[in-house]
Amino acid sequence: MRKSIIISVGMLSCILSASADNPFVQTCFTTDPAPMVHDGTLYVYTGHDEDGADFFWMQEWRVYSTKDMVNWTDHGSPLAIEDFSWGDDRAWAPQCVERNGKFYFYVPLHSKLTGAMAIGVAVGDSPTGPFKDAIGKPLVDGDWAYIDPTVYIDDDGQAYLYWGNPEIFYVKLNDDMVSYSGDVNVVEQTVEGFGAPSPKLREKDKKYKDNYTEGPWFYKRNGKYYLLYAAGGVPEHIAYSMSDSPTGPWKYMGEIMPLCDTGSFTNHCGVAEFKGQPYFFYHTGKLPKGGGFARSIAVEPFEYNADGTFPTIMPTEEGAKAVDTLNPYDRVEGETMAWSKGLKTKQNAQTGVYVTDVHDGDFIKVANVNFMSGGPKMFEARAASGLRGGSIEVRMDSIGGPVVAELPVTGTGGWETWQTFKTSCKSEVPGVHDLYLLFKGRKGPELFNLDWWRFE
Repeated sequence: MRKSIIISVGMLSCILSASADNPFVQTCFTTDPAPMVHDGTLYVYTGHDEDGADFFWMQEWRVYSTKDMVNWTDHGSPLAIEDFSWGDDRAWAPQCVERNGKFYFYVPLHSKLTGAMAIGVAVGDSPTGPFKDAIGKPLVDGDWAYIDPTVYIDDDGQAYLYWGNPEIFYVKLNDDMVSYSGDVNVVEQTVEGFGAPSPKLREKDKKYKDNYTEGPWFYKRNGKYYLLYAAGGVPEHIAYSMSDSPTGPWKYMGEIMPLCDTGSFTNHCGVAEFKGQPYFFYHTGKLPKGGGFARSIAVEPFEYNADGTFPTIMPTEEGAKAVDTLNPYDRVEGETMAWSKGLKTKQNAQTGVYVTDVHDGDFIKVANVNFMSGGPKMFEARAASGLRGGSIEVRMDSIGGPVVAELPVTGTGGWETWQTFKTSCKSEVPGVHDLYLLFKGRKGPELFNLDWWRFE
């Protein structure tokens, strides 16, 4: 049953003080975050570093979303290399944009047609897909520099697609978003515009103040155009240039995220404003077993300087603060998390995305959960186990906090044979709390899979 929301001054204080954990996805390695706000939700489109990779061997793109900036829902992989008949490798940095109710997903991948990199475009009816190849061929093809697309629709309706490493390219997209007019343009890089001239004009052994490398992020704010990018070669920092025109000339403005201990020799950024707050997304190598080929997306809130320039932004472990609470009396997907330990996610056509690889001692943290004035009476969850199952201890405020409910999960006869389990709560916990689902059972084997949970 759903309860009316009553938020006191004390609860509001809890809401504003709760913060996320960086990196904010822990169930797999994620890269190259591309945020998009749509209909009150912030979506982030990412690449996926495979476990144990020794290069950027990436096979799919993934989507995550949030309404509160602390709890993120995994929507799985709505697009992969196999969805492009002409592509065979290297599912690198994407971006998605909405136009006229359709969602256009721009991706780089290796082209079987030319043996080089290319930019493709997929289209879907939802921010989370499914997506399909929009044109059955690359949008642009035939150059190893054709990576990292970024797209923006200007106020006059003209859409621009930028991309490239180490050159910068752009085209003017047509209204259909899957074709373009005119030629592929090459941006002239200069010392004034990007800190160094174009690669072919750089003098050997000369030290420049900076240089464009890859990963552009293009957008407009308050009449000014921004081009953010990974810079400096390897290791990379994030820098930016500004212009009064969508096609330049550009003026180099300096560093945003300088070289620092991110645990990754690459970086890749995206910027979005959500509920009045600007956010800077990037990636690190900060998860266990993380590194240059095992990266993870992170986020920092920031404020523009009065003149529209960027402040210096440094990586933190805290990330963003909550901008809303989570209602535990609605169904909450198991793959909605602020933090987790030891878990993975899977997906199929029947269930969608669900939590798997659950072992004794693993847990999910869900932040800023608003139990309102009455507190819960019952707890239920939908789970599946091909063995003997285990239990879920529901704890408040910390992994060692009070146990509010303990839910036994028995074997269901299969890892995708789902059953709903229900138990009474041990005590009421009104107000706003962090919630921990601590998984218990025999040490060693997998215990069960988790689809969703909720309180009554």
